[in-house]
Amino acid sequence: MNGWPFIGEEEQIQKSKCQPFDLAPQIDISFLNPINHILSDFWDQISTSIGATIFTPIHLNPVADSSQNRNMGYLDSITSAIPGQSNGDSPDSGGGVSEDSKFSYGFASSPGKRSSMEDFYEARIDCVDGEMIGLFGVFDGHGGARAAEYVKHHLFNTLIKHPKFISDTKAAISDAYSHTDTEFLKSENNQNRDAGSTASTAILVGDRLLVANVGDSRAVISRGGKAFAVSRDHKPDQSDERQRIEDAGGFVMWAGTWRVGGVLAVSRAFGDKLLKQYVVADPEIQEEKVDNSLEFLILASDGLWDVVTNDEAVAMVKPIESPEDASKRLVQEASERGSADNITVVVVRFLENEASGSTSH
Repeated sequence: MNGWPFIGEEEQIQKSKCQPFDLAPQIDISFLNPINHILSDFWDQISTSIGATIFTPIHLNPVADSSQNRNMGYLDSITSAIPGQSNGDSPDSGGGVSEDSKFSYGFASSPGKRSSMEDFYEARIDCVDGEMIGLFGVFDGHGGARAAEYVKHHLFNTLIKHPKFISDTKAAISDAYSHTDTEFLKSENNQNRDAGSTASTAILVGDRLLVANVGDSRAVISRGGKAFAVSRDHKPDQSDERQRIEDAGGFVMWAGTWRVGGVLAVSRAFGDKLLKQYVVADPEIQEEKVDNSLEFLILASDGLWDVVTNDEAVAMVKPIESPEDASKRLVQEASERGSADNITVVVVRFLENEASGSTSH
C-alpha cells in the first residue's frame, strides 16, 4: 500500500558522474524480504508524521500516458511528492448513469499523503445475455500496484464470461476471484512475490446486488436511511481468520498491528505469493435485494474507512445527489482528517428507489 523501494529488490538508481567507487562485496539481503511490508510501512509512517523531504521516495518510472491511465481508473505515479502535501487540486473523478436510468454512479480517487498510487477502481455498465448489469470495484494494492492493476483489468472480464453468471452469480463470482488470483500468480513467474491486492466489488443484476470482498476495502449501503456494512474486513486477529491461518500452518503476530506471519495486515487478498498458503482470495459474498428502501452503496479503500465511520460516510453522501460529488466529498473528508493512505471511493445511487421513496413520504 505504498511506493517505497523494497529491501532485496533491484534498485533503479541513476549513478552520479561524481561517484568515486562502487561498494563491494555485494551482500545478499534477500533474507529480509518477508518483512518488506513492515519496513516500508514504518518509513511511510515516519515521513507522514514529520513531513520531511529526506524520507520522500523518488519514482524513476512515472506513468507515460496520464490521460489514458486516468480513463483506465489509474492515477499517475507522483514523482517527488512531499508527504503531507496535496498531490493535486482535486481527486481523479467521474461517473455515469445506466441507460434504463435505474442507477447512477460516481468515483473519486486520490494518492492522499502517499507518494505513490496503488489504488485502482472500476465502474462500468455491461450487457450479459441481454440483461444490463453494473460492475463496480475498488482494489487496494500492497507491495506495489501490480496486483491491483491486474485484478482491475481481469476480474470482471473473467466474471461476465462465466457460463453461470446469470443463473448462479455467487458461484460465478467465487470462480472468477479464484481464477484471477491463480492467473496473477502465474504471471509473476516468481518475481514480485510480495505484491497483493484487496478487492471490494459490487455486481448489479436485475433486482439483485451482490457484494464480494477480500481484504479490508469495505462496502456499505444506506437502507431506510441507515448505514449497514455489507462486507467484513478480513483481519488476521479475527478469531475465525486466525484459526484458518493456524490450521494451514501459519501464524499471526503483533508488529505494529496484527499481521499474518508478522508481515501482512490483511488475512485475505489476491497475490501475496510468499503467503498464499495462508492469505487466500476466497471472497465472502452477500446478496441484497434492490427495493425501495435501498438508497445507495459506498465502496472504498481503507484510506477512507481508517478515518470515517460507516454512519458518517452515509450521512455525508445522503444529501448529495451526484454520486461523483459524493465520492469527492468523502475523499476530501478523509484527507482533511489526516488519512495516511491512498483514498478511493465509488458511490452507486439507486434512482428508481429514491423516486419511489420520496413519493411515499
